[in-house]
Amino acid sequence: MLRLPLVKELLFQAARTARPPLNILFWAALAFATPVNSWAQTASTFEQQVEGLYQQKRWPELIQLVQSTNGGSSGVNFYYGSALAQLQRWPEAEAAFRAGSRQQPHDKRFPVELAGVAFKQKRYGESARWLRRALALDPEDTYANDFLGTVYFLQGNLDGALKYWNRAGKPLLANVLNQPAPQIDSSLLDHALAFSPASLLTAPQLRTTDLRIKGLGIFRDYRFDLQARDDGKFDLLFQNQERNGLGKNWKEALFLTFRSIPFETLHFDYFNIGREARSIVSTYRFDAEKRRLLIQYSSPFEHNPKYRYQWIGDLRSENWNVQTSFQGPSTLLGSFNLRREAIGFNFASFESGRWQWMAGAELSHRDFRSVVPGPALTPELLAKGYQLKQLSQLDVALLHVPEHRLTFDGALSSQAARIWSSPARSFEKLQAALRTHWFPQASGHDWEMHHQLRAGKTFGDPPFDELFILGMHRDEELWMRGHVATRDGRKGAAPMGRNYFLSNWELDKNVYHRHLVDLKLGPFLDTGKTTDPVPGLGSRKWLWDAGAQAKVRVFGIGVVFSYGKDLRTGNNAFYVSMLREP
Repeated sequence: MLRLPLVKELLFQAARTARPPLNILFWAALAFATPVNSWAQTASTFEQQVEGLYQQKRWPELIQLVQSTNGGSSGVNFYYGSALAQLQRWPEAEAAFRAGSRQQPHDKRFPVELAGVAFKQKRYGESARWLRRALALDPEDTYANDFLGTVYFLQGNLDGALKYWNRAGKPLLANVLNQPAPQIDSSLLDHALAFSPASLLTAPQLRTTDLRIKGLGIFRDYRFDLQARDDGKFDLLFQNQERNGLGKNWKEALFLTFRSIPFETLHFDYFNIGREARSIVSTYRFDAEKRRLLIQYSSPFEHNPKYRYQWIGDLRSENWNVQTSFQGPSTLLGSFNLRREAIGFNFASFESGRWQWMAGAELSHRDFRSVVPGPALTPELLAKGYQLKQLSQLDVALLHVPEHRLTFDGALSSQAARIWSSPARSFEKLQAALRTHWFPQASGHDWEMHHQLRAGKTFGDPPFDELFILGMHRDEELWMRGHVATRDGRKGAAPMGRNYFLSNWELDKNVYHRHLVDLKLGPFLDTGKTTDPVPGLGSRKWLWDAGAQAKVRVFGIGVVFSYGKDLRTGNNAFYVSMLREP
């Protein structure tokens, strides 16, 4: 860069030899050269003076000096805001940092400092937003990543904390603690953990552990908490409610056994046999219209919680009246009694927090008796005999956004079967699902949103009980909450068909939470359609159901009270059901 005296000399020489118009321009340039450079030199000196006071921690003098001027550079605003922050003058510090950020929008120091100001005032959500802006400018900034991880940790968002802490090489585990100490074999529980003490805990490891703990099937409720230590490391606390035997005591055992007695159903569940996470879950329904005995035995495979197998026995005797509505005027489209016996085997693998798969087989026999013919009953749908079915399913975590506590999961499943009837028939059922789970607030569980999209298609000739049913019943999973699948206790009152589309949306508000009781209230909206070439089956039109529900959980057992309205017909549906166990 040319020194100022040399610049002046060159301008004088050019002015002596230039033509008159140019001579005027050169003299004008000379006139402006000295003030501009003098101003730049003055501004630089002023910033150096401010920086010197900052380095000497003379905060009041720095503030007085800056306030005596009309403004300053981005550097001056940085030191000025920092001095104000040291004196806890938060509003003024924030204004100074915002001014500096406007002057230098690509300087990461300003959003980091603004995050600090918000953090000191416990405005954690705002602090996180500023830190995300800083990391957009420099994703590798260790301090900002560590800071943002700490903010999410204080908000109770462990997934978000791990995402950013991991970039800063944190958190290092010292111990894994259990509260209370579970009865399950300690080596089996240790194998379920995808991490180990004295190592870095990562977000994928925690998600894999969560999946495998859930796969053990003996923990009614659990959570992981990090506890900071004085040495900078962390202890991981596994808080759990374990299910053992019939229950904790005879009172709980009686409650669990008879919890569904209003639905003419008994349960016999025995968990954690031999402390090996082996369990028997059984249901006996003595309803004269739809008797059922279901027994399931599951266990880890070769003492490895990554794999789990299950044996299933299912006996049914059900009376069906296929009708056009579950209430009000209705047309009978046929009726029958179904006898079905089945035995099945499933094998599941919990590969990682990203995906899991299941494969299985089922051998069954069905018989249709007391058939009253109708337009909905074709010979193909009433095919009876032995059936062999192959099942497979893949579940994938598509997107995980821990900053916003938002997850997207997907699933694909296939059921291929052959029936040895007269004549023999085969069919294939394909289904896909997309699930969204979101906690709208930055911390806590006061609000929770679920949305699920599902679709299915059938190829070939399935028997009647293999059709998709869009309606509420404890044996079904495709719920339209303004439609009940039974009428006068008999199945067949909900739309059904070979193909379907279903959307279920719900929002829950946690309104009461005490030691043993949880209560959630919220609205829901369902829409769906089912199609079938057989007259009388299929919904023919899109269905829309809206309503509200209350979820009550006592001693870990959940009950759902729902009211739904069919927006097409105006029918009202009141229903009580048990929440599915995790």
